[in-house]
Amino acid sequence: MLARRTLLQFAESLKGQQSQKAVAAALDAWHREAQRAKWSSSADVKRNYGTASIVSSDRVVFNIKGNDYRMVTAIDYRRQAIYIKWIGSHRDYDKIDARAVEYGD
Repeated sequence: MLARRTLLQFAESLKGQQSQKAVAAALDAWHREAQRAKWSSSADVKRNYGTASIVSSDRVVFNIKGNDYRMVTAIDYRRQAIYIKWIGSHRDYDKIDARAVEYGD
């Protein structure tokens, strides 16, 4: 289970920027893969996404568009649910605490 609205809103927020289409395409591709995934642990995530950063038992950071952007997620492996906690540029990522950030922070 993964809502797409947050990803679409983020891509829309980049309107007018040169990278918007590439970011939207990268987020769409990630969404399709994540929807099909049956991850039971962070090890499963790492097998599919070697560049993902495991920051806690449920928090995983994904690189988007060649690591220009980062997305912090919380994954409930038992329910097969992924929650977007934060998404932004790599530069902005360096200013947050990926273990604690919540959507809207």
